[in-house]
Order: sequence, then structure tokens, then C-alpha cells
Amino acid sequence: MRLFLLELAWTPHGLERRVLLQESEGRIRELTPLGERAAPQGAVVCSGLTIPGLANAHSHCFHRALRGRTEGRQAPDFWSWRDRMYQLAGRLTPESFHRLALATFGEMALAGITTVGEFHYLHHDQDGTPYPQLEMEAALIAAADEAGIRLTLLDTCYLRPGFEGGPLEGSATRFSDGDPTAWVRRVERLPEGPNLKIGAAAHSVRALDEGGLRVVAAWARERGAPLHLHLSEQVAENEACLRATGRTPTALLAQLGVLGPATTAVHAIHLSDQDIRSLGGSGTGVCICPTTERDLADGVCPARALADAGTPLSLGTDSNSVVDLFEEARAVELDQRLVAHRRGLHSAEELLAAATSGGARALGWDAGVLEPGMLADFVTLDLETPRLAGAGEQALVPRVIYGASPADVRWVVVGGDTVVKDGRHIRLGAVGSLLSQALSEVSVT
Repeated sequence: MRLFLLELAWTPHGLERRVLLQESEGRIRELTPLGERAAPQGAVVCSGLTIPGLANAHSHCFHRALRGRTEGRQAPDFWSWRDRMYQLAGRLTPESFHRLALATFGEMALAGITTVGEFHYLHHDQDGTPYPQLEMEAALIAAADEAGIRLTLLDTCYLRPGFEGGPLEGSATRFSDGDPTAWVRRVERLPEGPNLKIGAAAHSVRALDEGGLRVVAAWARERGAPLHLHLSEQVAENEACLRATGRTPTALLAQLGVLGPATTAVHAIHLSDQDIRSLGGSGTGVCICPTTERDLADGVCPARALADAGTPLSLGTDSNSVVDLFEEARAVELDQRLVAHRRGLHSAEELLAAATSGGARALGWDAGVLEPGMLADFVTLDLETPRLAGAGEQALVPRVIYGASPADVRWVVVGGDTVVKDGRHIRLGAVGSLLSQALSEVSVT
């Protein structure tokens, strides 16, 4: 059993002072307010505000290599940006992919992220030949383990370039298993572990036909695994779906039985009122990635309308152009203000829940809440930084949502194991140096 004295903690009961957290076998066994009593000898003191570990529900870790390299006029829209992404995808080997994933996951840990959902479609060699030992998936799994964070590997089925059909070409050939049955055979070879879950992902309605969508959804449903997919990120995708099927992407998924509480739609920007009702009424989650959605000029997710309809919300860093779930959380509110022309659409507590329990739920983990029985994943923020300093506890959660950054993260604990101490990654050391080395190998011009 390990003991942690949380000087100030955000729990289901609100803010609590001097809470003793007892951890055993990776889970919170007890949370005891100490009052003025002394902490037991050996308890680790977490000074500042402790919150549940942040859960990044949508990441493409290899996109980290594009940061700052696709911002000019040479990539004016999503589709030209995608061409640059394909260029990067064609360069990666299992070894360089591992180094890039390790450094990116290290950056996430330093940002307070204890769980990541990796939407993974870089399956095969550059010419599409399958790796005999699933080397690309193994590289991801090893990287998360070395970085000390939980991983839900959302193995992605990606079979065609669009509704017109035909094979994937160029760098994208390495994304495809050829058919849904081959995807199932490969995914079933992947192991699970204490900090590893295998989930399913259908890349999008344009990347799989209706039969493929049914196969992926059935596989996830039979195993009780999370199912994620990109949904209505671009107007062009909606228009193509309407031409090909006569339905919006959401309506198509509803007809195929893909929606439901175990499903998370990523982006969900260009939605009709009926789409919003379908997602909310089915309990389908939505993962919002505002930084990437701004970066790619996608649009603004109607998060308030979705939440009101019954949709659970989570957050992701997607392309990892920024690794900062505090920024993603406040951007959900701030971006909608620009569209709605009013403020206060979401409370700070709702946004923090999306960054913690919402993401944990979407990824299939008993985490994201500081209470007995949950996984002992938590993060402590320094309240004396220029961003968070303030008078007392009044409006502390809003101060965190609208002011915090990864620079304020002091401690990160995953399953009771300390991963970040005093703002430094214990296992990896200088994560910036790891990033510099990994990025030098795969940079896009």
C-alpha cells in the first residue's frame, strides 16, 4: 500500500483539503480527510491541487512531427494538409515510429495525461506488406509502457480512399489490411495488459463500406471494446456521403447500428439537428479536438447542443500540434462563443470532467474520478505559478480551466506509480532531447 497526502483535491464532493489517498494494486482504496491530524509516516506529500489524471481520447502520435511544418500557404486546407501527412506516414519505420511515439507520449505525461487513445492506422510496411510480428503496433505499445501512461490502442480499419471505392495508393497503402476479415485476424493477435486495452476504430464512413462498418462494430460489441470513428469533420465528407448513400454520416451509422454508449464519434462538427438528436439519444460519445479543428479549418463542434441531447463529451489532442488538454478544454467553450455570440455555455467543472472522466469512459478505463475503487491515476498542479496564483480556493476550477498549462504540472501518478516528479519525467529524463532526436529522423520539408 502506498500513501499520498493530497493538500487540496478535486473530488466528487468538490474541493477537499488534506486528503489521505491510500493506493493498493493500482487502485484507490481509501480517501480520508485528515483535518489537522498529521499524515502517516512515509506518505508522499502532493502540494498544490490534485485532480484526476487527464485522458486524451484521440491522438495520432506520429502527426507530432508535423508541428509547425504545415502552417503556410502550401497547405491551405484539410486535403492539402493530408497530403503532407501521407508524406510523413511513408517515411516511418518501426524503429523511428517507436522513438517518435515514446517522445510524444513523454510529452503527454509531462502535460498531465495519464491515459491516451491512439487512433492507429500505420499498420504495415511502406509497400503495404504486413509485418510478421505486428511491429508497428508493438512499437506503440512499448512506447506507452516506457513512458508510463495507459494506452487504449484504437486499431483502425481503413480500406478505401473514398466513397468511389478502389484501393488505397501511395503511402496510404500501409493503412489497409485489404478487407475487414483480415483486419479482424490482425487485431485479434494484439495482447492486452494492466495498462493496455485494445479498442476498435473505423476510420470514417468514407474509408469503409457498409459491410466493413458492420464488421468493425460487431467485433467491438462482441468484446465490449471501445469503438471510435471520425465523423463529419469536413463538409466535403458529408456531401460525398449524401451523394453516395442519400444519408448523412450520422444517419448512415444509425441505420447500421454503429451508434451507442460504447461508440465515440471524433469531431462531429457538421451535424444536422437530427444528427444531434441521434447521437444524444443513442448515448454516443463525442470527442472534441479544438486545436486541431482550428488548425485544419474544420469548424466548431456544437458541443453544448450535443451535451444537452445526452452525448457524453471527451477531449483529444488529435494531430498533437499542441499537447495541452487544458487548452482543449477551454477551447470547447471559447470557440463556441465565437459562433453563438454568448458566454457561459459550459461550466468549468463540465470541461474538467470532459478532460478526465469523460476521456477515461470513452477509452474504457475505471479512471478519471478521485474516489475509492477507481484507478489511482492523478495529477498535481502547482498553485503558485503566475498562471494559477490567486487568492484562496474561490473559483479555483475556473482558474485551472482558463489559466493552466502543462508547465503547471508537478506530479503525475499512474496506478500509484510516480511518473513525473517536480515537473520532470522520472524514466525518460529530458523529453525535449528525445523529441529533437526523433523529429530529426522524420521531419517533413
